[in-house]
Amino acid sequence: MTRTPLADVACSIARATDLFADAWTALIMRDVLVGVTRFDDLARDLGISRKILAARLSRLVEEGVLTRERYQDHPPREHYLATEKGKELYPVLLALMRWGDRWCGESGPPVRIHHLECGHDTEAVTTCAHCGHELTADNTTQLPGPGGRIGPGTHVIGPLIAARDQHPR
Repeated sequence: MTRTPLADVACSIARATDLFADAWTALIMRDVLVGVTRFDDLARDLGISRKILAARLSRLVEEGVLTRERYQDHPPREHYLATEKGKELYPVLLALMRWGDRWCGESGPPVRIHHLECGHDTEAVTTCAHCGHELTADNTTQLPGPGGRIGPGTHVIGPLIAARDQHPR
């Protein structure tokens, strides 16, 4: 089954999921951001085939999400580190984790997130950059942005969002 590429869709969610839509990529990023950075450790932790892992890691390096760095010369060994672009995925993974903890957990969250600066356990909450209130589907709307256009993947949603610009709530 051939996957339809989404990189040209005028939607940031489509373009991001074009790279991160499979579970392996999200789990690789989870591991790297937690500190599992060596190929063999990633393969063992995830139970993923070496071929699939190599392909996902190559794509993440190619996209500038991870960088490959040598940690040993004899024999040559490398590990993978998150770039700034990769580190910015952390809040996305935390949001997925919060949702999974609430809707998919059986006996409670498997991991707690501890905020080192304040010393408390916490969870991801998306807030408004201006007022600090939590953002929800009920208290936000989408308006056209400068990169928006109607085309593949936005034939219905594009006009819907464009119409909101004429009559904002």
